[in-house]
Amino acid sequence: MKIVEWLWVLIQIGIGYNLVLPVFLLLIYNIRKSSKVVAVQPAAQLPDYGIIVTAYEYTQQLPAVVASLLQLGYERYHIYVVADKCDISNLSFPTEKVLLLKPEQVLGSNTRSHFYAISRFIRPHSHLTIIDSDNLTDSRYLDELNVYFGQGFNAVQGVREAKNLDSTYACLDAARDIYYHFYDGKVLFGAGSSATLAGSGMAFTTALYQECLGHLDVTGAGFDKVLQEGIVSRKYRIAFAEKAIVYDEKTTGSDQLVKQRARWINTWFKYFSLGFQLLFNGITGFNLNQTLFGLVLLRPPLFIFLLLSVLFLVINVFVSLMAVMLWLAALGTFVLGFYIALRRSHTDPRIYQSLVNIPKFIFYQLMALLNARKANRISVATRQENTGTKP
Repeated sequence: MKIVEWLWVLIQIGIGYNLVLPVFLLLIYNIRKSSKVVAVQPAAQLPDYGIIVTAYEYTQQLPAVVASLLQLGYERYHIYVVADKCDISNLSFPTEKVLLLKPEQVLGSNTRSHFYAISRFIRPHSHLTIIDSDNLTDSRYLDELNVYFGQGFNAVQGVREAKNLDSTYACLDAARDIYYHFYDGKVLFGAGSSATLAGSGMAFTTALYQECLGHLDVTGAGFDKVLQEGIVSRKYRIAFAEKAIVYDEKTTGSDQLVKQRARWINTWFKYFSLGFQLLFNGITGFNLNQTLFGLVLLRPPLFIFLLLSVLFLVINVFVSLMAVMLWLAALGTFVLGFYIALRRSHTDPRIYQSLVNIPKFIFYQLMALLNARKANRISVATRQENTGTKP
């Protein structure tokens, strides 16, 4: 009987720590808060970027994406548009800054498209950055990445801000992004670990990207999870550049939401175990970066651990009053942490107004959970949607 009781306690701890971990990281962040990063890099060492834009089947937004990139205030870059399984007969970019690539055979994979572009670089770019086919970039995007590359980092994640807030789902999607950017980006990096990768708006030294993924063939959603584990396991830190902004298309309808989240949930189940090895390596090697990052990788999708927390709270009404109080405190801590993330970020009033629809948002994510097993069959067909993997 004691074994069952201990198992019950351990299961609750395994879920409950996710409610308080963000605020714990915020405390570490506030303690460790250092002076503002300033780039001091000789001009001769400034990065030369290969900007990789991948598209699958859909090219409608590519002209706007490329036009945005051509407005970058930094000069040392070349754009590579990989149009996989696309009709490019009406697509052209009359500038030497852009190379339009159409693979002879269907690639059907983010990383295959990336390496297809890398193998056709017109010069050996020292760095590369990955942009989705629906992203727009701030004119200082590359300059802000340079700040962190100038400090010696080999990997940097920028911020994906909402390009559209024209529906309740888009606003809730943006709220989720703000939460993750704050805790999994700014706070996690500031606490001494690494920012998690978001699928686009990220940059690396070309050598590191090739080292981490060159020997793998990652298909379906989730290449960013494999990549971030490869980087952190090699004891590199992924910097968070909160002023390196790309504008990202947010989910607009329930059908799109279900398909997108199904892919992301599938990805978590596929790759969450990578966190165990990182956590073990971090603890045994006294590596704060790997320890904290391993804990974050083990975290279930947001709606899953919230629903399980409420379920455990209800069960404990009949089991332990003390446990009920602990669950209430933990849930209260999470709500406070979520509010802090919104308040400390540039949050549009429409996002606050959309929060009353969170139950509906969670319902559709439950529908996505039911579709998660067949997610890989729909991932390519909906490729024009966001490809990051944070459920």
